[in-house]
Amino acid sequence: MGTAVEEKKASPKIEESLDLLTSTQITFKEALDKLGYSKEMYELLKEPLRMLTVRIPVKMDNGSTKMFTGYRAQHNDAVGPTKGGVRFHPEVDENEVKSLSMWMSLKCGIVDLPYGGGKGGIICDPRSMSMGELERLSRGYVRAISQIVGPTKDIPAPDVYTNAQIMAWMMDEYSRIREHDSPGFITGKPLVLGGSAGRDKATAQGVVICIEEAAKKRGISIEGARVVVQGFGNAGSFLAKFMHDMGAKVIGISDAGGALHDPNGLDIDYLLDRRDSFGMVTNLFKNTITNQELLELDCDILVPAAISNQITASNAHNIKASIIVEAANGPTTLEATKILTERGILLVPDVLASSGGVTVSYFEWVQNNQGYYWPEEEVNEKLRKNRIRAFNNVYEAAQQRKVNMRLAAYMVGIRRMAEASHFRGWV
Repeated sequence: MGTAVEEKKASPKIEESLDLLTSTQITFKEALDKLGYSKEMYELLKEPLRMLTVRIPVKMDNGSTKMFTGYRAQHNDAVGPTKGGVRFHPEVDENEVKSLSMWMSLKCGIVDLPYGGGKGGIICDPRSMSMGELERLSRGYVRAISQIVGPTKDIPAPDVYTNAQIMAWMMDEYSRIREHDSPGFITGKPLVLGGSAGRDKATAQGVVICIEEAAKKRGISIEGARVVVQGFGNAGSFLAKFMHDMGAKVIGISDAGGALHDPNGLDIDYLLDRRDSFGMVTNLFKNTITNQELLELDCDILVPAAISNQITASNAHNIKASIIVEAANGPTTLEATKILTERGILLVPDVLASSGGVTVSYFEWVQNNQGYYWPEEEVNEKLRKNRIRAFNNVYEAAQQRKVNMRLAAYMVGIRRMAEASHFRGWV
């Protein structure tokens, strides 16, 4: 009698409707099996070692008190302290946070950082909250999780709908609790509070480097390449700008309100000037297309930089890109990954492509610990070297093992924490 994961794996039809945690566990198991690890190792790594759920009372501007639910997952700390962002979103749930912490473990392993994966989230809609309410929520979250986080335990960072200001409030609250300044407690901070130069652009720059390396493998020149970017938030907007400045034609972008398309290339600078603080710009235009139509545009490079489960079995056959580079978390389902690979499309998975953010977060933590800060040129140079090495490691593993890039990335990312767990005697 197989496990639930093994039984679900047998049916591609079921895979399409799997939640993020189950689909992540399926690929974890496949990677560990390929590497020859035992069932016990899978049992250790299939869920976070710790999962904390907290309730946060927040005094609202109207005088009422509202309760918010928050989470913090710590997947595996065999290699070192756990690391990962905190998202504010109305659809955050426990399984999503667990899955994202597991992906963070993979990202840290792929880019060879002394971290395990962590993740946090609060169920809220920050777009409907005032700055005062967001500050009180941010500080309340830190008070609730303060016993399990810290510079040598678990290091938070920005994520969906959180930013440098929220990180500053969280760092200040943690410093008050510990009664000493603790810049290394959190990354993604403002520069004046110990942030790293280049951190705000790091995720997008890391994706761009992966795009460059993937384009080399496919013989595609970035100059004149037709690029579609789904999502126009922090990562997506920087990506579109970088690609535009490199001479690519960004023919499509989207946000939560819809998508824009121009086969001759969009004016990215114009769009950036007019988007609001949540990355919304399509609401200013009448001739929009749907996100689904955007994904199926004829292009050379497609970059999903929005939300999960965007490319599925129902539309994977219609994707016309030669290269897909995942800037978002989980934009492509397992069945869609199989279809795209069979069609010869080079898919660079999220755990590889979007690991530039955690790489520069590590640089920020190192600088905090040293009290010595690097110029942006040095940060960017270190990031580029790290990204090229990580991309080639995963690409070569895929070629040697004759597996897709997603499974290869999991194999590269999981090996380090599996070895560390083994040496510690946990398995």
